[in-house]
Amino acid sequence: MDVTIKDQPALRVAGVRHIGPYHEIGRAFARVGSIAGGHIGSGSRMIGIFHDDPESTPTDRLRSDAAITLPGNTPSPDGLIEQRLPAGRYACVLHKGEYEGLPGVWAALKKDWLPASGYRMGSPSYELYLNDPMGTPKAELLTEIYMRLA
Repeated sequence: MDVTIKDQPALRVAGVRHIGPYHEIGRAFARVGSIAGGHIGSGSRMIGIFHDDPESTPTDRLRSDAAITLPGNTPSPDGLIEQRLPAGRYACVLHKGEYEGLPGVWAALKKDWLPASGYRMGSPSYELYLNDPMGTPKAELLTEIYMRLA
């Protein structure tokens, strides 16, 4: 696993909250897409934000947000909640392939890389989706995983 440590700037995002298993966030992304359709692609990217550790938080209480990034002074689309993700140090991994493979990358990052790194996991962490899943073959999807470090 190729992990890079990055100092990330704060990000403005707008989205909707999902409570429950992280793998069910797709419905929230569908809502974001229907609300923000025209904003996606104009410098905005889809982003999944994860606030809790699924190993210590009951599944029905996991908090995540399906959102879009808001570059510059881009206004937040009506119907989405704007928030800021904090600047800070993050472990970054690029995943190429279908989204169903993301939980395995997270597991390896947390169970293999993190204990040997000397860091602790912070919150929130996020996934930045670099291409459009509607027009990209699953094997070609690119996702940057950002684990906040403490």
